[in-house]
Amino acid sequence: MVPALGGRAAEPVYRPVLVGRRGELEALAHLDGATAPLLAPVIDVHTVDACTVDLLRRLPAGLLPAVDVSALAETPESEPARWGVPLVPVIGLAESNRRLVAHGVAARAYARRAVVRLRTSQDRAGPDATTGAVERVWRLTHLVPEQCDLLIDAGDVCCPADVRLAEPRVRRLVDWARRHAWRSVTVAAGGMPPTLARVPTDEPARLDRFDWQLWQRLADLDVDYGDYGVDSAAPGADPPGDRLPTLRYTTDGAWWIYRWSRRGGRGDERFADLCRTLVSAPWWPAPGAGFSWGDHEILRRARRAAGAGSPANWIAWSTSHHLAHVLTALRPPEREQRGGPWRAGQDGSERRAGRPQRGGESRRAG
Repeated sequence: MVPALGGRAAEPVYRPVLVGRRGELEALAHLDGATAPLLAPVIDVHTVDACTVDLLRRLPAGLLPAVDVSALAETPESEPARWGVPLVPVIGLAESNRRLVAHGVAARAYARRAVVRLRTSQDRAGPDATTGAVERVWRLTHLVPEQCDLLIDAGDVCCPADVRLAEPRVRRLVDWARRHAWRSVTVAAGGMPPTLARVPTDEPARLDRFDWQLWQRLADLDVDYGDYGVDSAAPGADPPGDRLPTLRYTTDGAWWIYRWSRRGGRGDERFADLCRTLVSAPWWPAPGAGFSWGDHEILRRARRAAGAGSPANWIAWSTSHHLAHVLTALRPPEREQRGGPWRAGQDGSERRAGRPQRGGESRRAG
């Protein structure tokens, strides 16, 4: 890990769950060396090919992704240890014995740790049964709790009712998690709707970030934050491949969706008009192009210094700004170097090291 300000090792404060597509991985590839260690992304891989592996290989040296291959068939090609890329395996409670053994191999090959992903919509057993499931994981992977980061995945939360339903479930799981010496505990959720087809066009449309609202309601639990970036967590959600020029721009508590369908002129001119509208909005960050790589690319299009790009580019730029915005909101103060956020204090009790603070000076983070 690269040192943070003051010479101490930087520690991840944000665990985004991202689909392993070109746009999302390109946004991660443009993180700078000081920012990369503050993220611990979880990459959902739905296909393994030379392009995906190459994109993972191009990620910054300080960024160690966790890779979830649960959507892939159990073949030798789907075993992350065979890819030759430094990573952390993501382990589900219902994985087969064979896959758990393979995850153990991947964990020992690189970072000697793993992410255990507990999905609130699927893993609904009681605390004793859940303990039995994670003990099976530890036994077959030859890992111990101190080598595992727990990811409590609340899934899709797209309205106030979803937030109210998710909160007690997450609280029960965090209470259960305190029985074990996890390396860290993160709560992640996704607030982007499954489709943007009904979002108005040719004007900025505001969508509440209900995932952020859920985490704020859980602030007393002192857990780390995760989300689904600018994508939806809903199973079967529309892929962000809409040919209509679209940007998903993150602000405090909301996204502003820009979908431009204005006819007339070339596509480049239409997208330039979209970008000019965005950079003149009150939520355009004070550092402008210096806030993130994505903001830099958006400003270039507003000035017609480059073409409109593709749907993958639009997701890449939106994701880049989102990562920068969240990291700015979670920017941690200087804190003591530690082996894990739930380690025991000198009195033998569990204590949580300093929590990332919201706010802070804006900077280029993605």
